[in-house]
Amino acid sequence: MLAAGRAPIPFKTLRTDKYWVQPTITFLVLLAFIVYATWRAFENAYYYTTPLLSPFYSPCLSVNCVPGSSDFGQPIGAWFPFSPALIILAFPLGFRLTCYYYRKAYYRSFWFAPHACAVAEPHKQYSGETRFPLILQNSHRWFFYIGLIFNAILTFDAFIALRDAEGEWGHMSVGTLVLAGNAALLWLYSLSCHSCRNVIGGRLKSFSKHPMQYKMWTFVSKLNARHPQFAWVSLIWVAMSDLYIRSVATGAITNFYFF
Repeated sequence: MLAAGRAPIPFKTLRTDKYWVQPTITFLVLLAFIVYATWRAFENAYYYTTPLLSPFYSPCLSVNCVPGSSDFGQPIGAWFPFSPALIILAFPLGFRLTCYYYRKAYYRSFWFAPHACAVAEPHKQYSGETRFPLILQNSHRWFFYIGLIFNAILTFDAFIALRDAEGEWGHMSVGTLVLAGNAALLWLYSLSCHSCRNVIGGRLKSFSKHPMQYKMWTFVSKLNARHPQFAWVSLIWVAMSDLYIRSVATGAITNFYFF
C-alpha cells in the first residue's frame, strides 16, 4: 500500500541519465581482477625472480615455495600441498571485501542493492548486515590490523629489491620501483581507511587533550577523502605488479636496472 499522498510510480526509477555505467564498469574491473587473481593463485609458478617476489605470494611460507622466495622461513611446512598464494590472498581479500567503500561498490554492481541512488532495488526484504553472511562484514577492523602486517612485509620486499640478480646491494631496477609503488599505494589505501580514522581518533572525547592524535587524525582524515581513488589504484597496481614479475620470471621481458 502506498503512503498517503504518494503518487503511484510504476517505473524502477525516474532518472534519465546513464546511472548504470559506473556500476557496470565497477563490475567488469572487479570481475577481471577476480579472474586474474584466481588464475595466478592456482598457477603456482612464475612468482619469483631474484630479487622480485610477487605480492600475491608474499610472504611465501610453504616448503613448496621456490628457492630464495622464503625470506620469513617456511612455518607452514608441507601440510598445505596447494599453492601458497591461496593462504596469502585470503587476508588482503578479506580486508577489501569488508572495506566500507568496496561494500558499496560490489553491492551496487553485483547485487543491485541498490543499483544507484534513487533506483529501486530488486530485493523485497532488507536486514542490513545483521545476519549471516553479511554480519561477517563487522570483522573489517581485524582485517585492517592484519593488512598493516602485510603492508610491512611488502615494504620489506621493495627494500629487498634494491639488490641485483646476483644478490649485491645498492642497485635499482624497474622492479624495485614497481614494488615500492605497490607498497606505497597499499599504505595509502590502508591509512585512508575509515577504520584507521576511527582507531586513531574515534574514541577521543577531547582533541585538545591529545594534540598528537589530533594531528594524526587530521592527516588520515585528509587521506580518507581520497579513499576510493586509493582503493582502485592500489588494486590495479598490485595486479600489474604481479603481472610484471611473472613477465620477468617467464623471460618475456627483462628487468631493466638503472644502476
